Amino acid sequence: MENIIKLWLKTWWGKLIAALLTIILIFIVAAGFYVYNLVKTAKKQAGIKLSGQQYDAASGDHYWLGSAKAPVTIVEFGDFACANCEQAFSTIREISLKYKNDVKFIWRDYPVVSEYSALLALGGRCAGEQGLFWPMHDKLFQNQGINTASQLIAAAKQIGADTTRFNDCLTKEKYLTQIQKDLADGQEFGITGTPAYFINGYKIEGNIPYNTFIQIIDGLKK
Repeated sequence: MENIIKLWLKTWWGKLIAALLTIILIFIVAAGFYVYNLVKTAKKQAGIKLSGQQYDAASGDHYWLGSAKAPVTIVEFGDFACANCEQAFSTIREISLKYKNDVKFIWRDYPVVSEYSALLALGGRCAGEQGLFWPMHDKLFQNQGINTASQLIAAAKQIGADTTRFNDCLTKEKYLTQIQKDLADGQEFGITGTPAYFINGYKIEGNIPYNTFIQIIDGLKK
């Protein structure tokens, strides 16, 4: 039998069949690993659960997007000078649009990254008193690097704000008390850096990947 196999392998068609069988075997092994990884990933994703202490991070009067009666509330403690917050910005905005009926997204200031972080937070709130908080929020992340009052005033002008009123608000530090309240609350909640998220009260710190956000939201809104 062994001699027959050796003779068969010497023929061109025998070599071709052997090659095809090898390719098929490799394909089967690769497919097995692929399916295994899919199952492993699915199990991992299905296991994402929020746990631990819940914090009352959403209480108070804050700028928000989405639905007031949404089943999922996401509170972000962020800093306009924070690189990680800037990286997460597009994810948050996309989620806010995709789940506008299922998610209430709240912004709270946690100005700790730089010496001008509080100034940027004031810029957001001074735009906010003219109904332009979210345009300024987006502008500050899209043009991260703004760090002076004159640059903030220029940004306010670009989004259509009354710059005289905006500058007066900025100069008087009109909303500094509210910013300090956010900062104090964040410290009380044990935040160690930005961004920090509270999803239905559960704390998750750091830049959360888009797919992870989606899995958490889909699990909570059912």
